[in-house]
Amino acid sequence: MSIRLRMRQALPEAMRARDKAAVSALRSTLAALDNAEAVPVGETGVRTGALEDSPAGAGATEAARRELSEGGVVDVVRTEAAERLAVAEQLTAPAHADRAARLRAEAAVLLRFLDGPGHA
Repeated sequence: MSIRLRMRQALPEAMRARDKAAVSALRSTLAALDNAEAVPVGETGVRTGALEDSPAGAGATEAARRELSEGGVVDVVRTEAAERLAVAEQLTAPAHADRAARLRAEAAVLLRFLDGPGHA
């Protein structure tokens, strides 16, 4: 089972368990994966012209999304975890201890998905 699918399945479970760190990490990482698949504006073939020449109908103006390989997904998840750990490392003041702990917990959630199937 793919990492993305396991993450999508884990999200409602985390929500039911009220695991704020897991919910936050999963939501933001799934959004990052969606963003990584977005096609840059210049590649969508946007044209200017008369209104009557515009495409019509549901989805007529949708651009095809890129598909990340499983390796690409791993890279995004690893980057998301690394960013959290880097920020947590910078939060050294006692006033930021809770935020740093939360970031470390979020990174741990993400890193479990990289350990392989069944570990998340």
